[in-house]
Amino acid sequence: MAYTLAAPVVHEEIIQKSRFLAKAAPVASEEEALAFLAAQREPEATHNCYAYKIGSLYRFSDDGEPTGTAGKPILHAIEAGGLDRVVVLVVRYFGGVKLGAGGLVRAYGGVAAEALRRAPKVPLVDLVEVRFRVPFAEVGRVHGLLRARGLAAEETYLPEGVAFALRLPEEEKEAFLRALGDQTRGQAQVEG
Repeated sequence: MAYTLAAPVVHEEIIQKSRFLAKAAPVASEEEALAFLAAQREPEATHNCYAYKIGSLYRFSDDGEPTGTAGKPILHAIEAGGLDRVVVLVVRYFGGVKLGAGGLVRAYGGVAAEALRRAPKVPLVDLVEVRFRVPFAEVGRVHGLLRARGLAAEETYLPEGVAFALRLPEEEKEAFLRALGDQTRGQAQVEG
């Protein structure tokens, strides 16, 4: 099972007089990742290196550091942590001591890994949309079922009844549909 971060996290280390600041956050899309990077970037810093992974999509940047010494180690920290839907930005303020390629890989990867290690994590749950219609006589039963399962649904009133749309974990879909059929005495019309 893959995990993501429960909340954004920040971690800072001084390595050979350079200040490394890792900022990580959960994201649901590439647009969210890019917005995070734009908002958290520090233009006055020497380098703003990053990586993000969202499903099979991943991107990374060395932002002027030697190729492969910053973005890839950050991405490796994300993958080694078993994380998905995560963005990590590591900001470096150069302190006057050159670290060499190996030192940069260890610094960027290490700071990113430590930030991710400290962050609270939650399992990733794939949600599916369920849409169905019921006659007005069954609306109260549907509301009871939703309350009992702690679910919220969008409702649209139609001339013949109410259309419901909700999102729930994929592994709960079949059980929910069975319970819906039982509660509404087979009156629910599931769409799709």
